[in-house]
Amino acid sequence: MRVLLDTSVLVAAMIESHPAHKQAFPWLQHVIDGTNTGLVAAHSIVELYAILTTLPIQPRIPPSVAQRLIHENVINVCKVISLSDKDYASIIEHLSESGIIGGVTYDALIMYSALKSDAERLVTLNDKDFRRIYPNHADKVTPP
Repeated sequence: MRVLLDTSVLVAAMIESHPAHKQAFPWLQHVIDGTNTGLVAAHSIVELYAILTTLPIQPRIPPSVAQRLIHENVINVCKVISLSDKDYASIIEHLSESGIIGGVTYDALIMYSALKSDAERLVTLNDKDFRRIYPNHADKVTPP
């Protein structure tokens, strides 16, 4: 199955102390072991780095460790989905026509990446936001 993993699932899968680790980890493990084809939005890679390096955990995750975690658990095992300038224009048009504003617009980048890559599932801890952004594709969105 082609699955696009949202940033929220990647964080939960990589951090054992995260409350959703037990639900998220199997999704990443199925990508690592080849059961599923893993996809990730290019946007999520930088977002993941920002989150990992600022998590309120002790000890903090140093930048070099965050980079290694991302490389080993995402870049090496997932296909990175990049967006073009036309994709961004299309996303903004959709958001504008739908009246969607604020931070949830960043989830639109991830959902659009899932649609562009023909992902069968977009796995996220924020399923309500994704369903609201693209209600016609709500069936692709699943919590871990």
